[in-house]
Amino acid sequence: SCETPVRKVIPFANKPEDIVPGESNYYATTYVEDGDAISVLAKVRDGRPIKLEGNELSAVTKGGTSARLQASIIELYNTARLRYPTISGKEVTFEAIDKAIAGELAGPAVILTTTVTSPTSLEAINKFIAKYPGSRHVTYNSVSYSGLIEANEATYGKRAIPNYRFDIAKIIVGLGADFLGTWLAPVQFSKQYATGRKIDEKNPAMSKHYQFEGILSPTGASADERFQTLPSELGKVAAALLSAVNGGAVNGISDAHLKAGILKVAKDLNANRGAALVVSGSNDKNIQIIVNALNEALGSNGKTIDWSILNNTRQGTDAEFVQLLNDMKSGSVASLLIYNANPAYSWNKRDDFKAALKKVKTTISFNEKNDETTQLCKYVIPSNHFLESWGDAEPRTGHFSFLQPTINPLFKTRQWQDNLLKWAGEPADYETLLKNYWMTKVGGGETGWLKTIQTGVINPVQSPVAPAPFNAAAVAAALAAVNSTKKGGKYELVLYQKIAIGEGQGASNPFLQEMPDPISRATWDNYVMISPALAKELLNIDLYNEGRADEYEVFPEKPVIKLTGANGATVELPILVIPGTHPNTIGVAVGYGRTAKIGKAADGYGQNVYQFASLNGDTVQFEQYDVKIEKTGKKYKVAQTQVHDRYNSIIGGKRIEVLKELNLPEFVEDPKEILRDREEELKPYGGVENFEKQGTIYPYYDKPGIHWAMSVDINSCNGCGACVVACNIENNVPIVGKDEVARFHDMHWLRIDRYYTGDVDNPNVVFQPLMCQHCDNAPCENVCPVNATNHSTEGLNQMAYNRCIGTRYCANNCPYKVRRFNWADYTGADSFPNNQDQTTVGKLDSSVLDRNEDLSRMVLNPDVTVRSRGVMEKCSFCVQRLQEGKLKAKKESRPLKSGANNEWDVKTACQQACASDCIVFGNVNDKDSAISKVRQENPLRLFHALEQLHTMPNVNYFAKVRNTDVKEVELPTA
Repeated sequence: SCETPVRKVIPFANKPEDIVPGESNYYATTYVEDGDAISVLAKVRDGRPIKLEGNELSAVTKGGTSARLQASIIELYNTARLRYPTISGKEVTFEAIDKAIAGELAGPAVILTTTVTSPTSLEAINKFIAKYPGSRHVTYNSVSYSGLIEANEATYGKRAIPNYRFDIAKIIVGLGADFLGTWLAPVQFSKQYATGRKIDEKNPAMSKHYQFEGILSPTGASADERFQTLPSELGKVAAALLSAVNGGAVNGISDAHLKAGILKVAKDLNANRGAALVVSGSNDKNIQIIVNALNEALGSNGKTIDWSILNNTRQGTDAEFVQLLNDMKSGSVASLLIYNANPAYSWNKRDDFKAALKKVKTTISFNEKNDETTQLCKYVIPSNHFLESWGDAEPRTGHFSFLQPTINPLFKTRQWQDNLLKWAGEPADYETLLKNYWMTKVGGGETGWLKTIQTGVINPVQSPVAPAPFNAAAVAAALAAVNSTKKGGKYELVLYQKIAIGEGQGASNPFLQEMPDPISRATWDNYVMISPALAKELLNIDLYNEGRADEYEVFPEKPVIKLTGANGATVELPILVIPGTHPNTIGVAVGYGRTAKIGKAADGYGQNVYQFASLNGDTVQFEQYDVKIEKTGKKYKVAQTQVHDRYNSIIGGKRIEVLKELNLPEFVEDPKEILRDREEELKPYGGVENFEKQGTIYPYYDKPGIHWAMSVDINSCNGCGACVVACNIENNVPIVGKDEVARFHDMHWLRIDRYYTGDVDNPNVVFQPLMCQHCDNAPCENVCPVNATNHSTEGLNQMAYNRCIGTRYCANNCPYKVRRFNWADYTGADSFPNNQDQTTVGKLDSSVLDRNEDLSRMVLNPDVTVRSRGVMEKCSFCVQRLQEGKLKAKKESRPLKSGANNEWDVKTACQQACASDCIVFGNVNDKDSAISKVRQENPLRLFHALEQLHTMPNVNYFAKVRNTDVKEVELPTA
């Protein structure tokens, strides 16, 4: 009755040899952003890159990815990308802008970039500098690591950052360092950290992690024991730890609990000399010097700290940028060439930079978007996206990763290196420079070069971990400076980065804006994190006692407060009550407060708080020790995807739990505790051994052939969200916008629930990835009146989208709440005009409407149906990948490979994205498959969520185990 419009396709007149329509090609390249460089494989379908996967050949990241990496594919098709060169905002040709710039480039120029790890890009920079004597290259990082770099220079004689080895550390101590989330190299560190959190049930042991911090971070949430610390006390904690490790007294710490914690940590550190690691997220040089002395005293230098390999990802120093700023003010900078850097947004005194920029005669931006700094530049030549570029990177000493274009430039853009080479009078372009450089390095001529870019990486021969000579001369002065730190005011502020948004890089990306923060579960905004105690004091909000603030928890309108810093900075932001925050500390995320010029997803969301940072000597501090808080009486909508904090409830007099956790000493003493709990829960169904065949109205059917299943190790999950974004990209999951999320209309097929246990003021935290459980006894299937949801012979709970009429009975009957109803035509897939009229469901955010653009739709995966409005959708175990893997095995006349001997035909998107290796997927009927083996090797921690309901899920979990002997105080039960 409804005719679909006919769209004619044009066949290849001359089909490229390596392209088969409908089949994907994979090309090794590198994700690069502000110094980060991660080896990836780009999936290219019919000439379009549509998905990124980690390159397992990289010895640095070993196939791990991050949420920002997964979402970066969207930036290629972002409608906010600059599309042509301009002079004073007017479009011009490359020839015209080259001629105009050639007439102005004379005298000293400064090239201002974020960290550049590319050897050939640095060569291009040097060629330009040689052409214009007196020129120089300045590196700028919005969130700098100056304190660490300068401390290393003072104590090790190296103006660099070493390679940290979390994988061989038995005791890990973090001092405000979110090393699993945003600090330095979280993908590498997550991969390393997870190796120490895997438990051999026959010989239970794991690394131990202590965290000292003022606000709850993803890293702190993963710690075995966590101590709340004021930002102004972190230096004194480091000094006290050093004293205690050396057998001295703990001074300068007034909090008795914190003091006892320091003594306990010092004892554990001393017991694990040579296998301990202490890291600090502070940008204070003196604190980092003390941490270096602490690691030296523990014998970490040359063991868990490797100076044979340097981390090159953060090279900018604040002192260097301050010098540039002074030179610009004095008029001694004739030309400023900017790539990726954006100090007009992220410098703490951005008005100073804007004023200084006006004194520079020639300003040139190579930035891909019209960001705050680019808007102030006369000449703009946008650079290519990294997926359109040639290049290389050396993120660690001797570890090289290569870029190759996976698509022709979509717009009139040009690589920034080509600009420098052209203006330097070089005859060759950057691609030729890159090729000649590496043909000389790797040998083998053209063949050697092609082989290099095909694998995408060069890994050095593994060398032993090496120390660096330590100079203790600076330690005494650092201790004196730290111990003389004045006590802060009543409230202290920490500026932090969110995993998704970072320093602001993710602000224009709708997939990152809608990714829930691991801790707050909030999307689309920044806010003020405050403790339950401070919420009670300021606003009389009492979450966990009599008279719980249900209105605060459930409704998105949150109270707004005004912050005033000691430097005069002010901002008004809503509050979120986050257990685990220090009672007198508040936290606000940087990276927000952008404009529509860098993307619709950034427009009007959150506030810029970089002005609260301050220059302390020659480094920028991202803490304020004295901020004033005022109530405004206003309210502001904050869209959260989760407002419940506890995983257990009392129903019918029985405790119902969705997950299980215990301490390592308890597990060693009584390894069958979880097994007994399961036996009791499954007693009505014949116990653990027989529950599949008993207690059901359905007859039991054998399940021969393939039976798909998944295993999730909660012990390894740190809530980073890479799996969530990977699932979104792979399965064309729509972005719905802030207003829809606030109505709980979010569409994520995979979510990561965050739960608190223990003390409300300093709780333990558990992350649980939750997707469709693909139940063999699925309660959703027998209530669908049109049989849209059904069960496959391979154990999949399937959805027939074109059969679904949107009754939502299945969602009502699902105890896991993992089914999503799409209330609107978020991706422009519907052919019915009335359904395309978004006013029928309320006006959608402009960031959502961007997904209806032809350019944005280029990222859609053609193997996955783009759902029209009014159907139920959910996790499919990436069924398109399953079919592709089965077809490949069938063509080669062999059984499907499901992880045996680490050979895979099929990996789900979430499994492949995870840097912590916490997800295993495969055919559970194959006894040699990875999932069969992991279940056989861990029977004592294995459980299924809500298995007492007898839904018989095909997803199992492994219980959370903490390496602590601290007994929990129960949170009030919901």
